[in-house]
Amino acid sequence: MTSSKRGGRPLGAIRPVEVVPGFHKLSEGSALYRAGGTVVLATASIDDSVPEFLTGRGRGWITAEYQMHPRSNPKRREARDGRDRPLGGRAREIQRLIGRALRAAVDLERLGERSIAIDCDVLEADGGTRTASVTAGFIALALALDRLRQTGRLARPVLRDSIAAVSVGHVDDEFALDLCYAEDSVARVDLNLVATGRGGIVEIQGTAEGEAVPREEIDRMVDLGLTGIAELIEIQGRVLTGAGVELKRLMCD
Repeated sequence: MTSSKRGGRPLGAIRPVEVVPGFHKLSEGSALYRAGGTVVLATASIDDSVPEFLTGRGRGWITAEYQMHPRSNPKRREARDGRDRPLGGRAREIQRLIGRALRAAVDLERLGERSIAIDCDVLEADGGTRTASVTAGFIALALALDRLRQTGRLARPVLRDSIAAVSVGHVDDEFALDLCYAEDSVARVDLNLVATGRGGIVEIQGTAEGEAVPREEIDRMVDLGLTGIAELIEIQGRVLTGAGVELKRLMCD
């Protein structure tokens, strides 16, 4: 697969990223996030309570919801999931992924008995919507946590590390980072990677279409994904700094 098939983007490069922090004025944290042709609005909402199974345990909770806008694709979807029809299995699986990823970023005991809900709405979909949602969700989460800090509602820093996600594919006998839909739809292997700023792996989701994949190829794909995540972590840091958030003030010692 030549770079011309990617609009000149090298195989080892992430898609161009644009972020508008604080886009949604009513939520405690938000980010309008564009990665190539995929656009996600992520919001973080704080609630001073926790689910019943955590009541009285002194721990907080982070959950996520994921939804595709009816016109996120070239043709309008027939109905919104969860309103006119039951929430689909794909949406449930993705929102669980987002929640797991962002909980890995936070010391829930230090958060205290409060919940933060991350809502990820895909406005335009061109591949990588789940990875974009994780990366955007972290920005929204950090903005919400900084608001708690500024208002004196956080006794101690709560972030363990930054979190981001990216896709990697085996397309036309080559490894490619951050796939758009056209690449993802023909990939022999599609892998989604969630990792921390220090390079710790939170989750790997990978599937081969047809022939099994040698272990060494998976290792190479993970290595490529980690380079992309390192770049996304840098972008997150720049965006948050521009929004007046010092991540180090939120990070646990």
